[in-house]
Amino acid sequence: MKTISFLKGRNAFWCLIFLIAPLLHPPAHAGTKAHASYIQQSKTITGTVSDVSGTLPGVTVSVKGKATATMTGSDGTYQIEANETDTLVFSYLGYAIQEIPIANQSTIDAVLQADSRQLQEITINAGYYTVKDKERTGSIASISAKDIATQPTANALAAMQGRMAGVSITQTTGTAGGGFTVQIRGTNSLRSDGNAPLYIIDGVPYSSESIGTGPSNTIHPTVTSPLNNINPGDIESLEVLKDADATAIYGSRGANGVVLVTTKKGKLGKTSFSASISQGAGGVTRFMKLMDTRQYLAMRAEAFANDGITEYPSFAYDINGTWDPNRYTDWQEELLGGTASFTSSNLSLSGGSEQTQFLISGNFSRETTVFPGDFEYKKRSLRASINHASKDQKFAMSFTAGYTLQDNGQPSQDLTAAAWSTPPNAPSLYTETGALNWENGTFSNPIAVLNGRSLAHTDDLVSNMVLSYRLPMGLEAKANLGYTSLEHRESSTTPHTIYDPSYGFGPEFSSIYASRSSRQSWIVEPQLQWKKELGKARLELLAGSTFQKQDGAQLAQLGSGFPSNSLIYSMASASFSKVMLDDASEYRYQAFFGRANLNWDGRFLLNLTGRRDGSSRFGPGRQFANFGAVGAAWIFTGERWMQDNGIFSFGKLRASYGTSGNDQIGNYQYLNTYSVTGTNYGGITSLQPTRLFNPNFGWEENKKLEVALETGFLSDRIYLTWAWYRNRSSSQLVGIPLPATTGFPSLQANLDATVENSGVELTLRSSIVQTESFSWTADINFSASRNRLLSFPGLEGSSYANRYVIGQPLNIVKVFHYTGLDPETGTYTFEDTNGDGVISSPDDRQTVKDLNPKYYGGLRNQLRYRSFQLDFLFQFVKQENYNSIAAFGQPGTMINQPSEVAEHWTQSGDAGPYQAYTSGANPAALLPFSRYIASDAAISDASFIRLKNISLAWDLPKSWTGGAAIKLSIQAQNLLTFTSYRGADPEFTALGFTPPLRIVTAGLNLTL
Repeated sequence: MKTISFLKGRNAFWCLIFLIAPLLHPPAHAGTKAHASYIQQSKTITGTVSDVSGTLPGVTVSVKGKATATMTGSDGTYQIEANETDTLVFSYLGYAIQEIPIANQSTIDAVLQADSRQLQEITINAGYYTVKDKERTGSIASISAKDIATQPTANALAAMQGRMAGVSITQTTGTAGGGFTVQIRGTNSLRSDGNAPLYIIDGVPYSSESIGTGPSNTIHPTVTSPLNNINPGDIESLEVLKDADATAIYGSRGANGVVLVTTKKGKLGKTSFSASISQGAGGVTRFMKLMDTRQYLAMRAEAFANDGITEYPSFAYDINGTWDPNRYTDWQEELLGGTASFTSSNLSLSGGSEQTQFLISGNFSRETTVFPGDFEYKKRSLRASINHASKDQKFAMSFTAGYTLQDNGQPSQDLTAAAWSTPPNAPSLYTETGALNWENGTFSNPIAVLNGRSLAHTDDLVSNMVLSYRLPMGLEAKANLGYTSLEHRESSTTPHTIYDPSYGFGPEFSSIYASRSSRQSWIVEPQLQWKKELGKARLELLAGSTFQKQDGAQLAQLGSGFPSNSLIYSMASASFSKVMLDDASEYRYQAFFGRANLNWDGRFLLNLTGRRDGSSRFGPGRQFANFGAVGAAWIFTGERWMQDNGIFSFGKLRASYGTSGNDQIGNYQYLNTYSVTGTNYGGITSLQPTRLFNPNFGWEENKKLEVALETGFLSDRIYLTWAWYRNRSSSQLVGIPLPATTGFPSLQANLDATVENSGVELTLRSSIVQTESFSWTADINFSASRNRLLSFPGLEGSSYANRYVIGQPLNIVKVFHYTGLDPETGTYTFEDTNGDGVISSPDDRQTVKDLNPKYYGGLRNQLRYRSFQLDFLFQFVKQENYNSIAAFGQPGTMINQPSEVAEHWTQSGDAGPYQAYTSGANPAALLPFSRYIASDAAISDASFIRLKNISLAWDLPKSWTGGAAIKLSIQAQNLLTFTSYRGADPEFTALGFTPPLRIVTAGLNLTL
């Protein structure tokens, strides 16, 4: 018997026709007229969805009562098939649902209104898990891509300034590629390098440790920022975890807070293309008022007269007739008054189906400096993201990778100090032929240092993959995989051309310091989650582990003596070379963590987290430590007696307590270590011991306590958060001083000292006006904190006695107390603290000045009228800092001075306020001045209110642009500053370095 198979040959074709025929020809009873009527009414509806800030991507657009739905693309546009009798429903988390009948419309634009009660439903990133804002038991601050987009910054940390309570961020230099000091709820560690937060980029830890050695510090006062490697336009959100409940799950790495960076991902919708370009300029925010030539020469002449010198010395070129006494140059304008240019361009392509979404973006940015000459910082980045889920939504995969190239070419030295100190009648910088002017050997030309270069090149890769699978019974297995790679090269050159040619130096005096650094790390984090609804209870459990390894290497070399400066970057051409540093290190980290969260009836919340960490940075038996926290919250507006109370629309009381740790000490600190001396003995290079073994070297521990109240009024149009916290950090990882007879300056150990940070944070969010054509929202945050050293056994007898005081903050200085000007001698006087009749240091330097901010915060406003939007942010800080006097030498010497120094003592009975001038030949005046700049007189109020950011944007009507979304914008940073500070910039703390710049840019955004 012959078997017939429909799966072979032509029979398969007829089988297919048989199966699809009913689909091509509907049954007769369906009614052809009715079917034709349906086809006739169906049509394509298009439009744009926006809110008060602009277009909204990811909005769900559905046909009411039907399964038809789509989502808006990255430009906020959508396309959907519907009938004229249908109604479109627009829904988006945090916004009120809007329904619009179609009728005879083919284009429907929707403007969604923010619903504060819906904002509580927004899901925020808490690191290993996500949580609804209203169900959060910990302290988490965040800013979104929309906040970042209003600011012309190259680093996202600059966009965070003044926007988060409890987060203090200071830019350390206005030179491109510089760093930031970030403090989350104060300073915890006695070590200056032990207070940086943990940075997590798309789930991957990114080290904040220095990547360079030596040369970069001549132009940048601190290490570069770890977030320099990310284009701010690629960031979707920034979250900062502050309290124990939020940070304990990161264990040993969360003591100083955690900064979570989430980059943008592709979204469901049609493929869209976006491009943006911005161009602008920047300059120093403000200059000090210095003496002009008349004031300066009068000062010099009086100084020599006070010293009894009637014939000016041969080296006093400024006043002995060598230099033109009628010449005047504003050296601040000459050396720092240039215009820095800023260019940034971005391209992105995104879109995707229900199963797969993608995003590819590229960025190029370029910054120059305010210095004379051709110096620039260029950054190029490429980022790709792909998300995929199976049709049954059980399997999901997310992959993100970002690659950044940074090229920074700066002068070998900052010119700020020279701009302040150079005499106003100094000669011109160039001769008539365009060569550097040395004025016959009488002038140290300040721009000669520009012949030296500080170059840095960085290749940076950060990649992450998350795999997850939904198992039966509410279980989900997940694996987080990450890899980072960093290669850094930098050099600082000192060519012979920075010296006066009269010295006769040639390239044999040229030198270079060059270094190479590399750092690679991988991380694997398997996790298992379980969620279950049990009546009124919702239980979530999370368990996971972390395995991480980081390898680093550094090589630093010094070379000098070259046949030509054109070979200065070739170490092989140096007649003398020396390896200054050559090391490799390995860091291993292992942890097990867990979380249990209980939500009872949406009113009572309990969150337990725990982590056991192991670090290779500690000795045997001390490598592991346990950390944990408990957080609880009560949503009291969920109680029946609070329903419809007419006052509170939302109320939550929360508290947390727990521990986290710190292992930011570098590698191998507990071991006996040796270093190469560089000295040759008998043909062998010798070694010398550099560190003693300490097997008891263990973890720092930070205990955190917080109580907070969150309240909403008038349907949450006014939302207030108040929080009080107290953090105590103990077992400080510092060097304990040793007697000189041991041959070692200190022993790395856990010092039994405790540091406390406590404070209050307030955040007020308000929606003042909310209409379809006009809206006004305002936010304010305020932080008042106190840092103090609670205990330090043996402090008085240690080398730290002159640095710290029990009960006082860590960031203090102990100075002389200035008691005024002696009207008879015209010199400064100071308090004899110990009463021995002699003013001496350190015995009489007992006055404590606190350089921490007393309070700080920001006020942000956003106003929208139709397609125009205005955003502006005022930042305010109450603080004290070193004033301009501390940055200058003795008045009367060959150094320019602030113009206020003209008010000085001239004769018996004068009150000053500044003492008599001296050319440097009068020790009776020099010693009081040295004490003066080390006294409380050199520290004054440095409080300020700054218009930190302002942005004006206009969305062009699509009828003008042919359907394309085009936005024009003008943005400014550091635009206005209101302060009584006696100095250059009150925000800036590094004297002698260029302060942050005032930046104004214009931009164009296009989305198709």
